[in-house]
Amino acid sequence: MTSTDDVTESKVLLAEYDCLKEEQRTRIGFRDNLLYFTLAAATAVVAITVQSGQSRLLLTVPAICLILGWTYLVNDEKISAIGCYVRDRLGPRLGELTAARGPVFDWEVYHRRVAGRTVRKRLQTVVDLFTYLGLPTVCTIAFWCSPAVQPLPVLASLVQTLALAVLGWQFLRRTER
Repeated sequence: MTSTDDVTESKVLLAEYDCLKEEQRTRIGFRDNLLYFTLAAATAVVAITVQSGQSRLLLTVPAICLILGWTYLVNDEKISAIGCYVRDRLGPRLGELTAARGPVFDWEVYHRRVAGRTVRKRLQTVVDLFTYLGLPTVCTIAFWCSPAVQPLPVLASLVQTLALAVLGWQFLRRTER
C-alpha cells in the first residue's frame, strides 16, 4: 500500500504524461486508419454505382468524406493539442520541479525541427485534400454529368459542395500549424 508521502507532483505529472501519450497514440492510429477507410468506402460506392448504373449513389461519397474528413480533422487537432500541451506546459513544469538542465520531453520539440518536416506536412495536406475534397468533388461532377440529374439531388450536391469547401478550408488552415 502506498502512502500519500510517495505521491509527488513530479510523479503526478509523469502519470499525466503517460496518459496523454497513450491517448495521442490511440488517436494517431485511429486518424491514420480513417484515411484508408475513406478510400475503401469511396471505392465501394463507385463500384456499386458502376454495377447498378444509378449515378445518384455517387452523392454518398461526399457525405462519407465530410463525416470522416471532419473526424480526421478533430483527431488531428487533439493529437497536436496534446503535443503542444506536453511541449509548452507539462515539460516546463516538470523541468522546474526536477531542476533539469535541458528540456524535458525533448522529442516534442526536436521532431518539429527535423529537416523536411514542412515539406512532409504540405504533402500530407495534399493527400488529405485529395482524399476528403478531390475524390468527392470528382464524384459530384460525375453525377452532374450523368443523365439522371434531378433538381433535388442537384440541390443536395450543391450543399455538399459548399460543406466540402469549408472542410477544405479547415484542412488548409491546419497546415500552418
